Amino acid sequence: MYNIILSFITAFTLTYFAIPSIIHIARVKHLCDDPDDDRRAHTESTPSLGGIGIFAGVIFSIIMWTPFNVFSDLQYILCSFIIMFLIGAKDDILPMSPRTKLMGEVFAAAILVFLSHVQLTSFYGFLGIYELPYAISIAISIFTILVIINAFNLIDGINGLSGSLAVIMSVAFGTWFFFVDRLELAIVAYTLAGASLAFLKYNYSPAKIFMGDTGSLLLGLIASILAIKFLEVNDFINQDSSTFEKYGKYAFPVGPAIAIGILVLPLFDTLRVFTKRAMKGQSPFHPDRTHIHHMLLDYGFSHMKSTFVLVVTNIFFILVAIYFQFLGPFKLIVLILVIAIILSTILNIASQKKVEQRKLTA
Repeated sequence: MYNIILSFITAFTLTYFAIPSIIHIARVKHLCDDPDDDRRAHTESTPSLGGIGIFAGVIFSIIMWTPFNVFSDLQYILCSFIIMFLIGAKDDILPMSPRTKLMGEVFAAAILVFLSHVQLTSFYGFLGIYELPYAISIAISIFTILVIINAFNLIDGINGLSGSLAVIMSVAFGTWFFFVDRLELAIVAYTLAGASLAFLKYNYSPAKIFMGDTGSLLLGLIASILAIKFLEVNDFINQDSSTFEKYGKYAFPVGPAIAIGILVLPLFDTLRVFTKRAMKGQSPFHPDRTHIHHMLLDYGFSHMKSTFVLVVTNIFFILVAIYFQFLGPFKLIVLILVIAIILSTILNIASQKKVEQRKLTA
């Protein structure tokens, strides 16, 4: 328990005091994100290396407070963190091609899957599928990691959003890991929560710094680790009678739906924009202004109002996933997806009407 609290405080403190120096250096060296096209949601040149502070807080705190004797795979996880940090920092300073960036992400994901055993071994009864063949398990695991990484990268479009979602996600997973005595994973989660919370001090409007790819890619990577480990540990508790006797009250019979509920906003927004781009014959990574946070801005909300609405919405979906467990994993995932589609469609229609009204009165 004390290690978890100390990891949170350490990550928060280091990030909190590191970011002002990062802001100063970024301005002196002109390492800023300029509002040079209509996709940008900001109007002033802003430093975009806040992820360095998050990375420093997370790495330092994990190394300092994690009991290595119970987390022998930690070295490989830290290696994947470093790879993701280097990719993000390079892309923030000198943009990379999507293909090169994806190759680096695959490399980091492969380290996690092959060396750190961050791997989906089952479908947990979803669609009637349980244990997966090894090759399929590897492919699905790497794909899942890549999807979550890029989901957080794509959702990072307005002040406070990615950091706030990271806090919600990491506290949700971290608290559950604490209850089932997985101290090492709880520490990873709460270090991210601490570092993200400290970053938000400088990212809420008016934002003094953005996290950039350096931060959003790291957030996505950690989210993928926590989500996959949650599914694996939860499934083990449900399957092992002695473990279930001890931790069964914390186990979810609908693990995949709970994980999706926690990560619903970045996952659904990514699925939504990728589908729309594919229907237009565009690359899934083609930049545009169709994300959910863009629709809220078009409706007339400020950055902070948009972030508040989306954070509350994400919490709502977590509660839905927990309350409707009796539906079973498939029906519950469908319910979450249907609610998300309905809400996003309503928002899309409302935001378009607002835009048209402003054009008429201009």
